[in-house]
Amino acid sequence: MYTFKDLVEITAKLRAEDGCPWDREQTFESLRKYMREEAEEAVQAVDKNDMENLCEELGDVLFQVMLNSQIAKENGLFSVEDVIDGICQKMVRRHPWVFGGEKINSTEEGEALWARIKMQEKAKKP
Repeated sequence: MYTFKDLVEITAKLRAEDGCPWDREQTFESLRKYMREEAEEAVQAVDKNDMENLCEELGDVLFQVMLNSQIAKENGLFSVEDVIDGICQKMVRRHPWVFGGEKINSTEEGEALWARIKMQEKAKKP
């Protein structure tokens, strides 16, 4: 079975000089339509309760993340590891009732706390 490390290496190889011409010519802008399409196909699989197709479509969405991250890495912007670190930090920060000392008694309280934390984060950004 392939691993995440394999996926990183496959993506880099596809974008390499001796890789795939189509993959090499992609940009953030050219990939926008594919990200939308793949996300919509994943939603459709959920709507149809088609778990086999959902698994495939989630892989396609993940590959869009990988391609965009590889392009960013090539341009010295960020890496897929940065993407992973960022989402892990965000999930821990926005779930203080799971990873900290906060207490909630309902989904609604959790959603309200999440929204409050998100607003505070957005207010700090320039």
